[in-house]
Amino acid sequence: MSKLFSPLTLSSPNGGLELANRIVIAPMCQYSADNGAATDWHLAHWTSLLNSGAALLTIEATAVTADGRITHGCLGLWDDRTEKALGDTLARARKLAPAMPVCIQLAHAGRKASSAMPWKGGQLISMTDGGWQTVAPSAIPQLPTESSPHALTLEQIAQVREAFVTAAKRAARMGIEAVELHAAHGYLLHEFLSPLGNQRTDHYGGSTENRMRFPLEVFAAVRKVFSGPVGMRVSATDWVEGAWDLPQTCELARQLKDLGADFVHVSSGGASPLQKIAIGPAYQVPFAKAVREACGLTTTAVGLITEPQQAEDILQAGDADLIALARPLLYKPRWPWEAAAALGGTVAASPQYWRCLPKEAQTVFGPVKVGQR
Repeated sequence: MSKLFSPLTLSSPNGGLELANRIVIAPMCQYSADNGAATDWHLAHWTSLLNSGAALLTIEATAVTADGRITHGCLGLWDDRTEKALGDTLARARKLAPAMPVCIQLAHAGRKASSAMPWKGGQLISMTDGGWQTVAPSAIPQLPTESSPHALTLEQIAQVREAFVTAAKRAARMGIEAVELHAAHGYLLHEFLSPLGNQRTDHYGGSTENRMRFPLEVFAAVRKVFSGPVGMRVSATDWVEGAWDLPQTCELARQLKDLGADFVHVSSGGASPLQKIAIGPAYQVPFAKAVREACGLTTTAVGLITEPQQAEDILQAGDADLIALARPLLYKPRWPWEAAAALGGTVAASPQYWRCLPKEAQTVFGPVKVGQR
């Protein structure tokens, strides 16, 4: 049997979440929200992905505060308006596709907030041009040419932590099954972890233990209010000498497990323009393998995994438990169908699509018998 198309249960206090296969749709920012509110773009996007045959859809980085958005167009979940828009849009999308569990990535962009859309340069927008004051562990900008973020006070740190908790409660109310906390790619939780962005002198800065404190506090607080699976996306390394690295990530993962984490999603980079990434096919998989071996959590590998057999081999080697895809699913929204045909797996699909398969792939939709009038 194909490992990629074998089931997996994400454990959680409410008894676990059954995944039909090992393909996870990674969070992908769409920059298409209306002041944080989901729009018809999200309806079309989510409906397509829910029809992909993957096992779990992860909604894009969703800001827990208005100033935590990366751009003006980023999705949010910080008030009743954004909750209603997201909940209504997701409910409509789910009616148009086979049942698939949904995870939401809760995030705060920190010093990388108030940015332009990627297709407009992606750089910090000044307050005079419609941007807003960014916040971070320390008053250190992402780029030397950018204005400095405001260093969070202890009171403000507590407020951000509570914002994550409130957003998790909102996610639970709308029936979202899992939560992923975004502690990767140079955003706020990662900024606390990395000495590149965190040069505080209080109990949130300095030692590795202190720099891990806030992300772990956020996780523990969310874990208390969300009964489904809760995990964290991490950058395993900053790709900068002397910065956040794999051994520290492994220790973070061990402590997350002690706090009741159900999974860890292993990415890398994003904290510094000085990063030197050794990019290539499946280049982040060795990080996932090391983290999995260190903590024993269900581990997701991601990054330039593009071919079905490549994904299968990663799982067969025991390097990860789940495979996350982002850009490959934008380019080929039915990638899991192709993978099932190649590896002998089956997927769920809406009946409107049952007649589309070529003869050699008729078993992809399992026991469904497709008539032709």
